[in-house]
Amino acid sequence: MDRTHYYAVIMAGGGGTRLWPLSRKKTPKQFLSLDGDRSLFQLAVDRLDGLFDPDHIYVVTIEEQAALLQRQCPQIPSANFILEPLPRGTASVVGLAAAVLRKRDPLATMAVLTADHFIKNEKYFRLLLEQAYEVAQQDYLVTLGIEPLYAATGYGYLQQGEALPMGFDKNSTYQVQSFREKPDLETAERFLAEGGFYWNSGMFIWRAEMIWQEIKNRMPQLFRVIQWIYEVLGEEEETVILHSLWHTIKPDSIDYGIMEKANRVAMLTARGMGWNDVGSWDALDEVLPKDEDNNILVSAQHIGINTHGMVICSDKTDRLIVTIGMQDVIVIDTRDVLLICRKENAQQVKEMVAHLKRIGLEQYL
Repeated sequence: MDRTHYYAVIMAGGGGTRLWPLSRKKTPKQFLSLDGDRSLFQLAVDRLDGLFDPDHIYVVTIEEQAALLQRQCPQIPSANFILEPLPRGTASVVGLAAAVLRKRDPLATMAVLTADHFIKNEKYFRLLLEQAYEVAQQDYLVTLGIEPLYAATGYGYLQQGEALPMGFDKNSTYQVQSFREKPDLETAERFLAEGGFYWNSGMFIWRAEMIWQEIKNRMPQLFRVIQWIYEVLGEEEETVILHSLWHTIKPDSIDYGIMEKANRVAMLTARGMGWNDVGSWDALDEVLPKDEDNNILVSAQHIGINTHGMVICSDKTDRLIVTIGMQDVIVIDTRDVLLICRKENAQQVKEMVAHLKRIGLEQYL
């Protein structure tokens, strides 16, 4: 496979809400090391090794997070960090990255990836990206659909359509019949029972020119901004134009703005990739090892009596956490916040983050 025109674009501008209070505005989820070693962002870069050279890896982030990301992965050229003045959703991330890559290489194909997901089978992931490149050359917008393991309500879904016999694995490529928003439990159970529905991974592969034209046709307001920025890339006025125009962009996702409306959308079905977006503290059950009592410890010293099924995390190496008679509870101990909640309530953490913002306690965010 000729990778001359293939580039990875890592979206790394998260706001730090779903793994709060360890994840914060200044150090969101992608900066966290859940295994005590490499951060999620570093793991996202590591798994591209052998497929993308460092100079073919781009990172889109906000200005406040760029320096820390560069320190974590200094092998990526500093010029490959694309800075948003402020978050405006994934559509603006894709548009800005497409402008930069289109200017660098008119034949560019871009794999839009995430900085904060967990993938166990990295070799299979790289094979999927190679196949996705081949499919994208046929002018498809390609996404990865994750075979569902249970009736999840926290993910959007992709409905499998007609088979597309292309790429080197002719049995894994399909048209996307429809995108489905995050369902209620009853609907998710129906999707699982019927089959043909896949979790939306939020990862996309397409030719830069292809997504450029899609944005032009379907998101004209965004296109006007990124076209203007495209015209001044590399010029003295680039930063001034970027900052003056960026706040005018209406926040939107690439899923809603483009993918749900586009005609040529293909899906590669990912079975056994070991994917998880680590969207809440209870999701660690699926990605991290457990001790003999089914507890997960993240950088924490812990002694428990009759303690089972816990998630215990601390950012203080000298603090001992002791639990007695506890089960299925999350304990997150940080410098200024202690979070305790049952696993079944883990999805409500983001509600607490919104509540703290409403009542003016943003120093804890």
